[in-house]
Amino acid sequence: MCLVPDRRSRARKADIVRAIRITEFGGPEVLTLAEVSEPEPRDGQLLVEVSRAGINYADTHQAENSYLAPSKLPLIPGSEIAGRTADGRRVVAMLGGGGYAERAVVDPAVTFEVPDGVDDTTALAIVVQGSTAWMLLRRTVNLREGESVVVHAAAGGVGSLAVQLAKAFGAGRVIATASSADKRQLALDLGADVAVDAQAPDMKAALREANGGQGVDVVLDMTGGRITDESVAALAPFGRLAFYGMANRQPPTPVAPASLLLHSTTIGGMWLPHAFRIPGLMNEAMAEQFALVAAGRLRAIAGGEYPLSEARRAHEDMRARRTVGKLVLDPSR
Repeated sequence: MCLVPDRRSRARKADIVRAIRITEFGGPEVLTLAEVSEPEPRDGQLLVEVSRAGINYADTHQAENSYLAPSKLPLIPGSEIAGRTADGRRVVAMLGGGGYAERAVVDPAVTFEVPDGVDDTTALAIVVQGSTAWMLLRRTVNLREGESVVVHAAAGGVGSLAVQLAKAFGAGRVIATASSADKRQLALDLGADVAVDAQAPDMKAALREANGGQGVDVVLDMTGGRITDESVAALAPFGRLAFYGMANRQPPTPVAPASLLLHSTTIGGMWLPHAFRIPGLMNEAMAEQFALVAAGRLRAIAGGEYPLSEARRAHEDMRARRTVGKLVLDPSR
């Protein structure tokens, strides 16, 4: 009888790991399962045995090289992982790439210990998508108690957490937009006061109607195109729109500074990596979110778990808007 060692034993002995490797830019079809050399920590980095890798919409831009930071081939995508360090600590971490793999190296500065009782999916949802929502509300728009907040794509990874955080931070009315009745109901279940069809033919009118006929104070937007244009038009005087993505790949119409002056509105942008440059800011975001989770006031929506080998399908589902909440990959499969 011939005994064949299991795949993980072979990987450890040969310093080979399974990973998703991209050798040409494109859509989900470029995500290919491959065997690669185990990454080697350097300059104080930590090697982490990955239990789950998070999937973000930004990963789809990285695969086609349309992200804010240009990509270089070949590459292993993935900006967030949960797993264990060599000394047994359970952590969640952000990284510039390499997360879609059985092992990854991380910088301790953006690695956070996961409290007992917090599962991998929740930790992954919080570290990038929750922190994105936190930065948008706390820093970009400086949400004030009682203000109205519009959350576009409210059933998605960032949106589902932004609805809850806006409520926790004292928003007066949270208006969610989503593309289906089920997604709109989910947003309402999470605490939104009103849910609007994301395909409304006139988003300005729909948002103002949802706010009792008044302009809205805050909009969190990652859509682009006409939705962004009409959301800007829906702002009240001194209203703020925070732009953090362009899911439909259609740029909004440029806004003239004179128009901002005329309506006393503000448009801001936010890219999470900039938060890493401010000492202690990510630690503050993570600590407050973990505290809200412990208090039962913040929960991640588990949107689906895919085998590492089916990363392509995960990207296809995300781009087709067939998903809600947080998507993760299981590197053991």
